[in-house]
Amino acid sequence: MHADLSFTVTATEGRARRGRLTLPHGVIDTPAFMPVGTRAAIKGLTFDQVDTLAPDIILANTYHLHLRPGDPLIARAGGLHQFMGWHKPVLTDSGGYQVFSLASRRTISEEGAAFRSHIDGAAHLLTPESVVDIQARLGSDIAMIFDECAPWPADRGVVEAAMERTLRWARRGRDRFQALQQGQAPDVRRATPGQAQFGIIQGGTHLDLRDRSVAGTLDIGFDAYAIGGLSVGEPVDVMYDVVDHTAAQLPAHLPRYLMGTGMPDDLIECVARGIDLFDCVLPTRNARNGQLLTRRGVIAIKNARYAEDFRPPDPDCTCSTCRRHTRAYLRHLYMVGEMTAAALNTVHNLHFYLDTMRSIRKAIEFGTFNELRQAFHQTFARHSVPLND
Repeated sequence: MHADLSFTVTATEGRARRGRLTLPHGVIDTPAFMPVGTRAAIKGLTFDQVDTLAPDIILANTYHLHLRPGDPLIARAGGLHQFMGWHKPVLTDSGGYQVFSLASRRTISEEGAAFRSHIDGAAHLLTPESVVDIQARLGSDIAMIFDECAPWPADRGVVEAAMERTLRWARRGRDRFQALQQGQAPDVRRATPGQAQFGIIQGGTHLDLRDRSVAGTLDIGFDAYAIGGLSVGEPVDVMYDVVDHTAAQLPAHLPRYLMGTGMPDDLIECVARGIDLFDCVLPTRNARNGQLLTRRGVIAIKNARYAEDFRPPDPDCTCSTCRRHTRAYLRHLYMVGEMTAAALNTVHNLHFYLDTMRSIRKAIEFGTFNELRQAFHQTFARHSVPLND
């Protein structure tokens, strides 16, 4: 069975696109932000809370789920959707970024990435083929190929070698994925037969390497394409240039996914450059660290100025946290280490991100995206602000 994916662009403004992406477990309105549920859960939230926030899709992590509880167990449960009680689409990353971040624990070879588990030190080997098998057992709607992400900064030769290896791994991963589609590996249980596979464009900040990566990945032929290897430390304006250059070369009839980015203004700027899908740990991680993201900037809730501030965290926000609680209360929870602080902050941050994406989609539909873009930049600050009314 071939991938059960279709994508329709319903409106455009410049290079910004409003679309609908259909996957085995549902429809995604794009541009869309995917909350990160690394271990098959969004940290600090129940799925009732996630349902209220109403994301169309969430992201889970192949590396972590392979280690615990193990993809064979999840397959026996009926796949990731059944295992965690989430029945909308799921994207699984390949584990490539985790292998990248475990540089002291892993060795890259042509075969794959050998590494020591961060849990118990046990030896593991991820290959382009095994990553396909793991994600087939997990049963995500979108499976990412196994790639090598180069660090920043890095010598051009290092970046080029990683890009070329990613292309070779992509060919192997695609061959394995198609073999599973054709039933040539009956030992691998496919929890979602209509699973789609995305290729990943690498090449760091070198535009000519990005060009070669695009050409080679398109030649292999995937169900859709992602831009990887960014938001690893490079300047924001450089990241925008790479996205602008690369997205323009990806097929217009397929969704474009920018991996691991970013701040709220990054989402708007990259939508303007033709991106349809985003993910980032920033809203959930920052929530656990006491940072609330708003249209005006970032509130560091631990600051003493909020100790007797009895206003909502963000007066313009309609999330349940802002409707019910004050800055003083959220600061109290954070300062005493109450786990409820992380939950309430996470609800707010994810609501803000998802609501921003809803506003973007509506603006593209009505031809007012550039106005929204300009207005956002006039009020949003990337640093902590007092957020006075």
